[in-house]
Amino acid sequence: MARLLALLAVLWLAGTGVARAQAFSDWSAVVVAGDWHAHDGGPSEAFDNARRDVTQALGRAGFQPQNIRQFSVRPERYKDTRPEKTDLRAIYDALVDLSGRTSGGCVFYLTSHGAPQGAQVDQGILQPGVLATMLDESCGRRPTVVVISACYSGVYVPTLAKPNRMVLTAARPDRTSFGCGQDNKYPYFDDCFLSSMPRAHDFSGLAGTVRECVRVREIAEKMSPPSEPQVWIGGELRPMLPLYAFESQQKTD
Repeated sequence: MARLLALLAVLWLAGTGVARAQAFSDWSAVVVAGDWHAHDGGPSEAFDNARRDVTQALGRAGFQPQNIRQFSVRPERYKDTRPEKTDLRAIYDALVDLSGRTSGGCVFYLTSHGAPQGAQVDQGILQPGVLATMLDESCGRRPTVVVISACYSGVYVPTLAKPNRMVLTAARPDRTSFGCGQDNKYPYFDDCFLSSMPRAHDFSGLAGTVRECVRVREIAEKMSPPSEPQVWIGGELRPMLPLYAFESQQKTD
């Protein structure tokens, strides 16, 4: 069955005219910084640093700048990257707008604080059911990669899990993640995502590398209990992801 699905994925990509060198040229991405506070309540640039640099990493992987939208709680501070104001309605509108202008897959990346109910988005909580509805109504059945970097973010996996989706979270539903202090450049998970992406072939390979990177970092920093990042890949998407190679890897294949 796995070989059959992989063959069908190859035929589907060939039928749509997707070349490896243009794997993400018609994908859309929304990257959100959901807060600006450190874990102690002081100011922190960690989430916005991650938002900015994840956007750049997606661009190097082959995403087109016009197909990426960024959101920040304090957009007025970042005139160089020009993010929009973090707001659930604005994020949803961006997902819908981008999906209307592209025909490929979708990426949704959120970095913020988290709670057992969901991740912080400005002054509220983005609950798993709300995000699921936003993605259903925008990305639909397109290949969709969701990355949630927040404490307790594993809570999103059961609700978002669909055959066409990959979900990667920074922690189990009952665990915190680390690296949200005033002096951290990025949260640990985002740091691992960014450092692992240049060496990864595709999103599925990236997930495993990020999980190992987080494990090693938490041991080195003596953080406990381990956050244990979660990954779920739907059966329809699993054989397709290796065909969507990051552009930096296509040049070396």
